[in-house]
Amino acid sequence: MDLEEKTIQVDLAYGKTGLRATLPHRSVAKILTMKPAEPILDPHTAVIKSLLNPIGFNHSLYDMAKNHGSACILICDVTRPVPNKIILPPVLKSLAAAGIPHHATRILIATGIHRPNLDDELIELVGPEVASRYRIDNHFSRDLASHTCLGKTSRGTDIWIDSRFVEAEYKIATGFIEPHLMAGFSGGRKLVVPGVSSIETMKCMHGPKIMEHPLSREGVIDGNPFHEEALEIANRVGVDFIINVALNENREIIGVFSGHLESAHQKGVEFVRSVVRDTVPQPVDIVLTTAAGYPLDTTYYQSIKGLTAALPIVKQGGTIILAARCENGLGSDEFAGLATDPRPVPEIIEEIVSEKQFVVDQWQFEKFAQAARRADIILVADGLKPEIKNRLHVKWANTVEQAVAMALETHGPNSRIAVIPKGPYILAEIE
Repeated sequence: MDLEEKTIQVDLAYGKTGLRATLPHRSVAKILTMKPAEPILDPHTAVIKSLLNPIGFNHSLYDMAKNHGSACILICDVTRPVPNKIILPPVLKSLAAAGIPHHATRILIATGIHRPNLDDELIELVGPEVASRYRIDNHFSRDLASHTCLGKTSRGTDIWIDSRFVEAEYKIATGFIEPHLMAGFSGGRKLVVPGVSSIETMKCMHGPKIMEHPLSREGVIDGNPFHEEALEIANRVGVDFIINVALNENREIIGVFSGHLESAHQKGVEFVRSVVRDTVPQPVDIVLTTAAGYPLDTTYYQSIKGLTAALPIVKQGGTIILAARCENGLGSDEFAGLATDPRPVPEIIEEIVSEKQFVVDQWQFEKFAQAARRADIILVADGLKPEIKNRLHVKWANTVEQAVAMALETHGPNSRIAVIPKGPYILAEIE
């Protein structure tokens, strides 16, 4: 890079500390960000008001929870920055006031197929007071005996849901709403699928028929087969109430959407879309993206979401630079096996799409392959050893600046760069 060239500094979400990158000013087409959104000054009160006047219902959570003997509350796992310490206390107080005692209220971590959250992670998730007073369990997707079969969906998916949620008399799902690489947006029905679904159900939900569908992607709800299937399953289970929040770039609450599974989630999605959508006029040669920092970028598995966030705005044959800390490695053993498989990516994908085999977490490798088909990928991940990065079907660089120099050498000095500092938390689109 010419030392005389004017530069611009960009702060990227990376690990717990962030990462400042220096880029050539003339090459940066746009930095895509959320629209400015002031935090709710008293989020605790906002949650209470939302529970009293829920969307899609004429009665408060307190009124609707009366005459129920038990409750189960689904929460996201530690990979999601959900402000449970703000959300849960008003919910728990409402349930207690409605006559459901604390010993009959279970908090169930909707891990999906992820590992369980234990020990200090429970304190991080819900705070010491809730952790010490309430029963908190993890969902285990591979233990089929702990699930209840509720038949099949209209598409033929077997519905196996954690029995602890199925058997609760009052069922609540919490969470936050963000763009999601296959569900369109997170929140709502997604706490059930994959949150507390068995691996047998997820073989269909994350199978190639849904993963390879063009509408199974960020920002799309209408016609998205993942959304439609997950919603049908959640309705079959019978989710009584949801509490979803929207967060700004500083992860402060900017909206609370409580109430009916569908209508409250829809209202939240409309709001979030208006905040997180940003555009470029035309596809660019290079996209610099992230996995939104901690906790999402602790593994390479989760960091794939940063790649898919860049897909709508990168040219065919362009380059995506992904900055993700990956301090906890690649992810599950199954995903790591696919990610480091020495065979060519198309050969691995052909085996998956032909359904000759099923491997847990194969869907995230499918999403990686979709990105790799469109663009070259350069990874910046100081949490991974070089010998690991050499096996990942990507190029890699020690710094963002080095990665940008590599991409500019490929595409030429007049190529254009779009930057997505918050990665998958931004809905990047062409105007």
